Amino acid sequence: MEHSFLLKATWNGGRNSDGRIEAGNLRTRISIPAEMGGPGVGTNPDEMLLGAASTCYLITLAAMMERSGLRVQSLTLDSEGIVDVTDNIFTYRRIIHRPRVILAQEASEDDLKKAALLAEKAESSCMISRAVAGNVELSTEPLIERAL
Repeated sequence: MEHSFLLKATWNGGRNSDGRIEAGNLRTRISIPAEMGGPGVGTNPDEMLLGAASTCYLITLAAMMERSGLRVQSLTLDSEGIVDVTDNIFTYRRIIHRPRVILAQEASEDDLKKAALLAEKAESSCMISRAVAGNVELSTEPLIERAL
């Protein structure tokens, strides 16, 4: 079975213009980020790639923890995308996911270890991570804690 996702885009001029994209529930303006010499309107491909990788990772991790029977009290994520600019060539180098998992107060040491293993495994299980693997370095720096 295949799923198809459609996106419609419009662009209003040259490099330093802006546009719009629509794909399902995603509707936003787009442009080159100000940090890269663009107008900084709306979002940009760098943020969208980071958003796709991060949300896929987070949803995958949540599902894996649920299937493993872990009682998760809180699951948050900070992600960082690093783009290299050398000789005016932009290359998305790496994405670092920093999940913070707080398990229920009664979580055992084995539960904490299992959560840490799942935080690592979720990266290779995520569809977006698999799509960019080999082109973008992916890593995780999980923080696993027990509720106080």
